[in-house]
Amino acid sequence: MQPGTPPTVTPFLRTAAAYAWRVLVVGLLVYSLFAVLGRFHEIGVAVFLGLVVTALLRPVADVVARGLPRPLAVALTLIGSIALVFGVLALMGEAVAGERTTLVREFRVGIGRIEDWLERPPFRLDPGALSDLQSRIGSFLSSHRSTLVSTALSGAGHVVAVLTTLALALFCAVFFVHSGDRQWRWFQEQLPRSVRGRVGIGGRAAWRTFTGYTHGIVLVAAINAVLVGLALWLLGVPLAVPLALLEFLAAFVPLIGSPIALAVAAVVALASQGPLVAAVVVALIVVIGQIEGHLLHPLVMSWAVRLHPLVVAISVIAGSIAAGIVGAVVAVPLVSVVWSVHTALREARGATDA
Repeated sequence: MQPGTPPTVTPFLRTAAAYAWRVLVVGLLVYSLFAVLGRFHEIGVAVFLGLVVTALLRPVADVVARGLPRPLAVALTLIGSIALVFGVLALMGEAVAGERTTLVREFRVGIGRIEDWLERPPFRLDPGALSDLQSRIGSFLSSHRSTLVSTALSGAGHVVAVLTTLALALFCAVFFVHSGDRQWRWFQEQLPRSVRGRVGIGGRAAWRTFTGYTHGIVLVAAINAVLVGLALWLLGVPLAVPLALLEFLAAFVPLIGSPIALAVAAVVALASQGPLVAAVVVALIVVIGQIEGHLLHPLVMSWAVRLHPLVVAISVIAGSIAAGIVGAVVAVPLVSVVWSVHTALREARGATDA
């Protein structure tokens, strides 16, 4: 190499550098997105819930609108859905109220049964230690009563925030269901003509993936809830219907939601029916997990979301670290939408180059 001649860069380093700065830019964008969502998380959650409601109810509203004016069809669809949700909640409340007396009695007996079980081999816990633990808990509650009351009162503010978020989500859903396509066209018209085509392709791919994921996860959650509710009812575990509803909600967090809900059911079974039934419920965690992972997700979700289970697991954990339970719920559909948009744009670019 002649003096003063700049050193040559190998093709490998040039390619690695090109990918490195792109990865850094993508990472910065993702971090900025989560930072913005964290700062305005109520608005982000409301818009996300509005999109979920739109994905579920827009097909129904389209069918109803064939025989009625569009505004009336949207109103009937939303009011009917709200009435259905409140009806299910009322059913849950009635089930809990109907089993309250029996449940309290069974839990008292069950707690004594658990204490006897812990005192026998292989645990051999000292009975005095258990009594001391109960007295410590009681004294802690008594000494921190004012703190607990203030915490409960501060929690009332969180309830107001939740209700506000739900109201905003419903408000967004009304307009998304009624005229979401017109809003999207208006947004595209504000963009430069050179990017409208790519934005349109990406938007269609994103909405197709999001609606497919929403429909699929609701179907998977419903099947899980039916299986769990039926199994708990056959085993004689109290609160089978509320626990099935908990399983339905927990299934929206892939991989980890269902085991957590079934763990709660196992605790209820242990307190009310004993270790044998609780062991059967624990076995359900494995069975439901296998059915969900190897049957339901491949059959129901593969046409909408094509992500490796490792990507799903990392997305859920990263989302939970970044934004708690909301991040765990949003992470997988967000990653799925981003990947579908990337795939659609790459295919469109390849078709244009060909």
